[in-house]
Amino acid sequence: MEDRIRFALEKLLNIAHQDSGQGRRVANFLLAWWNAEVHGGFDLTELANVDREVSEDMATIFTWLAREEDVVYPYEYRSEIEQVIARWRPQAAVE
Repeated sequence: MEDRIRFALEKLLNIAHQDSGQGRRVANFLLAWWNAEVHGGFDLTELANVDREVSEDMATIFTWLAREEDVVYPYEYRSEIEQVIARWRPQAAVE
């Protein structure tokens, strides 16, 4: 993973930990990537409801994913995504 992708992901993870509407929207984006079947999808209209820099980070991740052969979550961030799941989807079991 390139540094710019990693940087965008880390910024998004930090926002997803925040108790705010923007944090919830970013969490929805990340959790849709992690496991949309379990955690739900991401409504693309939510891009209009986050700060421009945040939507650009989402676009960076989305573009990177579109170019990858396999859409997999970088498992070195598993503990952070588990924290996001615990915050935003406490009823969901961690896979």
